[in-house]
Amino acid sequence: MTPQPHILVIDDEPQILRALRTILLAKHFRVTATGRGEEGLTLAATTLPDLVILDLGLPDVDGFTVCRRLREWTQIPIIVLSVREDERDKVRALDQGADDYLVKPFGIEELLARIRVALRHSAQSVEATKEVIVTAGDLVIDLGAHLVTRKGTEVKLTATEFRLLTYLVKNMGRVLTHQNILMKVWGGGYESNVEYLRVYMSQLRKKLEADSKHPRYLLSEPGIGYRFSPDE
Repeated sequence: MTPQPHILVIDDEPQILRALRTILLAKHFRVTATGRGEEGLTLAATTLPDLVILDLGLPDVDGFTVCRRLREWTQIPIIVLSVREDERDKVRALDQGADDYLVKPFGIEELLARIRVALRHSAQSVEATKEVIVTAGDLVIDLGAHLVTRKGTEVKLTATEFRLLTYLVKNMGRVLTHQNILMKVWGGGYESNVEYLRVYMSQLRKKLEADSKHPRYLLSEPGIGYRFSPDE
């Protein structure tokens, strides 16, 4: 019998911890919770959860630091819950490795939906790494063979377009910031060339999407970045 997904909650608000524990247990998740960042890091290393729910305002080390230190050794999904609505905080959290960002107060159903999506994409990413083939509708992306087909016909991509698509696919479901994508795909010194990235995303959408103006898979997060979602 497959064990239920294990979620680690790191939040210093007792009422939030109680509410999340009650909700998640009712949905048959296994739950570990703490109100301190350092203890959260230790619990992550010792219990190896399937997903982390993380607050930014912790009493010892802030959530940005926790996120960065987790990303030094694991790719488990991290969903940030925070009262901070500023776009700069969202971008910073995502740049440090968070997969998603939800502002408090949040809707329970929305949180549960994001947890399901994050867990599903995490499992798909593991399989994609093993098989190096991802299917999204009529798209088939074979990373190992450097081959993309749509409705069975090969799509010709430039080397840069393929590097961009590969990075998005390997991080499927994660919101990747403009700066993160530019640095990883183009290298240092390109982090501010957001318009450059938009041009390449537009080209990819024209080649891969049925309707490039209403994309299903290569999705925008306004003001923040992009994500690849194979099952939208």
